[in-house]
Amino acid sequence: MIRPVVDVSWLSQHDTEVVLADVRWYLDGRSGSDAYELAHIPGSIFIDLDRWLSDEPSPSNGRHPLPSPEKFAADMAACGISNDDTVIAYDDAGGVIAARLVWMLRVTGHHAALLDGGLAAYQGPLEAGIITRPSGTFAAQPWPPERLAEISDAAQRDNVVLDARNRDRYRGDFDPIDSRSGHIPGAHNLPCRENLSKAGTFLPADEIRQKFVNAGVVDGDQAISYCGSGVTACHNLLALELAGLGRGRLYPGSWSQYSGASNYPVATGDSPG
Repeated sequence: MIRPVVDVSWLSQHDTEVVLADVRWYLDGRSGSDAYELAHIPGSIFIDLDRWLSDEPSPSNGRHPLPSPEKFAADMAACGISNDDTVIAYDDAGGVIAARLVWMLRVTGHHAALLDGGLAAYQGPLEAGIITRPSGTFAAQPWPPERLAEISDAAQRDNVVLDARNRDRYRGDFDPIDSRSGHIPGAHNLPCRENLSKAGTFLPADEIRQKFVNAGVVDGDQAISYCGSGVTACHNLLALELAGLGRGRLYPGSWSQYSGASNYPVATGDSPG
């Protein structure tokens, strides 16, 4: 399988062999599709996080539950993605949103990677408008249970749990959208944006690896990653894989589910608690 992150040099050598996917999305309500239509890497299709990479939100399941395998397959086919395609996804935030698509594809056995540095790393002229592809053929594959975690798993103090949100949200200084502030007791804060250099590209793999080791990761395949709603948590999972530590487990409900479950305790401050 293709490595989880590729750079623009790799893309320039393989641009006719891949499907480019623009997965921009903004927590503040700005339209990713409008941004895409204004300017995107030539040939890119737009993938809507809310519409095609998530099920309907609910208090019990969180803001971005995983869609059913059948829905995901139908939506990928409608977007023009087929079983054997290699998908290179990007956004304008270092890949923290596009990672959701890449993780969903990789975990179901498809070829997909993040474009390192995203839109900012692309040096050529951008393209406006909307690109469509003929419908593809994409078979539904079940989400592998060994790559997922439930709320009870995330709350289990024996598990290594990683929180991908920014440090202020982890501490509980504020929460712009969820019902309680803070973090899951025992979770270590590894902000996904700190996987990146100032230029927005991934840090060297050995530096990323050390961050995970310092957070207690021994068996990377069993580490549980969460964030606000199961999106940017995927960036940490790809970083875990990039560092050679395994593939980890996604807690899809993440803080949007956990914070609404009043029977589960909340920790605040800089320490796991």
